[in-house]
Amino acid sequence: MTPNPAPSGDFLLSLIVRDEPRVLTRVASLIGRRGYNIKSLSVGTTEVVGVSRMTIVVSGDRSVVENAIRQLDKLQDVIRVVDHAMEKFVDRELVLVKVAIRSSEERVEIRHIADDFRARIVDVGRHALIFEVTGDEGKITAFIEQMRPFGILETMRTGRVALTRGSNADVPGHVYVGESRALEPAVETATR
Repeated sequence: MTPNPAPSGDFLLSLIVRDEPRVLTRVASLIGRRGYNIKSLSVGTTEVVGVSRMTIVVSGDRSVVENAIRQLDKLQDVIRVVDHAMEKFVDRELVLVKVAIRSSEERVEIRHIADDFRARIVDVGRHALIFEVTGDEGKITAFIEQMRPFGILETMRTGRVALTRGSNADVPGHVYVGESRALEPAVETATR
């Protein structure tokens, strides 16, 4: 992904936060009060005990997102905010898709398509298969669209997760607004 501070659209943010009760509520409330819809939200632990990472996808105008970032950075439990539009990053999403099977020929065809996407079969039933697919948003969407004609019974998407690429440290400073923090630890041992 190339840095692209677009004027409007989807914005991918990562927040390093203290793993405390109600942090998620405070973050979601702050974003909601500014009129944004959170399109995707993933939260998980980090390599540091007591610290979590949130990856949020929001839609809106760049200037309003920048204001929200400044407000998020002021929250007591937010240690760091990363705007992935400003640096190269790697992102992935996981989806589980249950697809209807009506015949043995259809089963073979569905499995061939799944192989093209490197999808894993995680459950086999007489009348349905459940696939696990990991990839970027485009791959996930394409897989779902390929399965739709067969009959999708259920889906569950995790939402995007992202990390800044380590190669950002190799890019000249004038490419980005501000300094690249790609090789800095996400969390200091003594949090602010």
